[in-house]
Amino acid sequence: MPTATLDREEARSTLLERFPVFRQLDAQRLARLLAGAQHLQVPAGTVLFDASQPCRGFPLVLEGTVRVAMFAPNGREILLYRVDPGQGCILSGGCLLGHADYTARGVAEQDLKLLSVPPALFHELVLEFEPFRRFVFGMYGERLAEVMELVEEVAFRRLDERLAQLLIHRGPVLEATHQKLADELGSVREIVSRLLRSFETRGWVKLERERITVLEPKSLAAHGRL
Repeated sequence: MPTATLDREEARSTLLERFPVFRQLDAQRLARLLAGAQHLQVPAGTVLFDASQPCRGFPLVLEGTVRVAMFAPNGREILLYRVDPGQGCILSGGCLLGHADYTARGVAEQDLKLLSVPPALFHELVLEFEPFRRFVFGMYGERLAEVMELVEEVAFRRLDERLAQLLIHRGPVLEATHQKLADELGSVREIVSRLLRSFETRGWVKLERERITVLEPKSLAAHGRL
């Protein structure tokens, strides 16, 4: 994994800005956290972790976004969640707490700056620093709700409805390939392309190379509520 070291003072300043929970740490423990964590800059497209790999740390994202997804043997992908600045990766936390390997892949969707808290220090913070423990388990509650919503959508909602909602949420202009949208929806490119062309025929969207412009958000929204 190609990485570069992040400046320590910059990391300290950004950590306290993005993760207010650490402002409650005493100076000595904060210094230990900054000294013990890996300070990394990671280019977009880098695979941070993959299924069946051991977890080597708990990433705290300072800048950029991590995409966490599962892959089927045939190459199909389904997006589980994204880790944005000010968030940690619950899959990493679960692997550390359960002493288990990863079950999904994490990829830098944008250039990243992050701190990776080593396992021993992560466990120490969870056990001895209540604000961090609340932060970690609070993230679990939020992500569980998101994953339950994802399961409901995949199991019970039609693909065209889910696509319409995605376009509304990500619009009015999406810089994305049809394949990328299919990956997010857990589908295949051919089906998503066919649905997008039907939306274009109705005048709801305009399709260009790796760009989709939403022209009729109200019509898409109504379709997404069918």
